[in-house]
Amino acid sequence: MTSTNESSTHSPVETAAVVAHSRVDVHAAVERVRAVAESAGVELVAEPEDARLAVAVGGDGTILRTLARLLGTGIPVLGINFGRVGFLASIAPERLETDLARVFGGKYRTIEQPTLEAQLGGETFVAVNDVVATSSTLGRMIELGWAISGEDLGVVSCDGMICSTPSGSTAYNLSNGGPVLVRELDAMAITFIAPHSLDARPLVVPRGAELTVWNATPDVGAAVLADGHRSGDLAPGRMLSIRLGEQRSLLATLPETTFFGRYRETFTS
Repeated sequence: MTSTNESSTHSPVETAAVVAHSRVDVHAAVERVRAVAESAGVELVAEPEDARLAVAVGGDGTILRTLARLLGTGIPVLGINFGRVGFLASIAPERLETDLARVFGGKYRTIEQPTLEAQLGGETFVAVNDVVATSSTLGRMIELGWAISGEDLGVVSCDGMICSTPSGSTAYNLSNGGPVLVRELDAMAITFIAPHSLDARPLVVPRGAELTVWNATPDVGAAVLADGHRSGDLAPGRMLSIRLGEQRSLLATLPETTFFGRYRETFTS
């Protein structure tokens, strides 16, 4: 079940792109990145798709959006934390110059992370973090039927359901009491949102096990969100299928940065 790949041998970075949070004043941080790049002889390009490495300046949202944008390109994303949590980030603001210079010199690891592939009404979409089915009417509970690999697991009254990747397991899934999946796991977590049941426990399923969700509520619709963005509607009787996708997101980290170290620093300190 351990199919996450890591590479720690890289030649020095020749081209890089900076992606910054549009709603946070990180102008000074971007200028610091530019100064490090100039000193290291790294050319900064306008489009991340044209770079050897993308540097995301912001929080986890900025990093996730950049990871999603670069799916299939082979370009890794390095996060510099200027957000509230920054679990996916590898560089702290106070170490920007020192650590980024090391990365530009080739001293970084690339971690492959699984994605989710969802199908709804003939449409297919990919999520880096999570796919959520939630009540479209504020304050109204819905009934969601669910099955794994075709085996019916019943109907749960709840506010919704979260299906997350390992990288997404520390986001909305975690805040709803779901399990944290370490990066090496090639699996997805399924967590109900505010279930009206003592038996609706989170479940972790491996690659190859497809989740099917349907709206069993006769008079309340549900919205489907991929990485926080509305991707469609789950009308009464409609079905949604989710599985681990073939595409992988590429996260760049410092060689000494570990999942458990970041977990300790972010959630237990």
